[in-house]
Amino acid sequence: MKVNVQSVNFNADQKLIDFIQKRLDKLETYYGKIVYADVFLKVQNTSGKENKITEVLLSIPGGDLMVKKTCKKFEECVDECVSALQRQLVKRKEKLSAHV
Repeated sequence: MKVNVQSVNFNADQKLIDFIQKRLDKLETYYGKIVYADVFLKVQNTSGKENKITEVLLSIPGGDLMVKKTCKKFEECVDECVSALQRQLVKRKEKLSAHV
């Protein structure tokens, strides 16, 4: 799967990009028709500790899935996004198999 990572107002290091790629690749075990994923990493200028925003747009046939999470670390956000997308993909697959 092609993963596009865009970091807004900072440069993401290669370790973070590899981590994101590895986590998103696991989604293909739940749904094999994923076209690509767009990941947006943002840092919010607030005094709170949870200022890292991660948005994942997953392109699949029949419509895109979008998840947005705010956490203390990008790794934590990516894990939460992947688990939310996993639930959505399983639900989508169940709907498709029910119609066949």
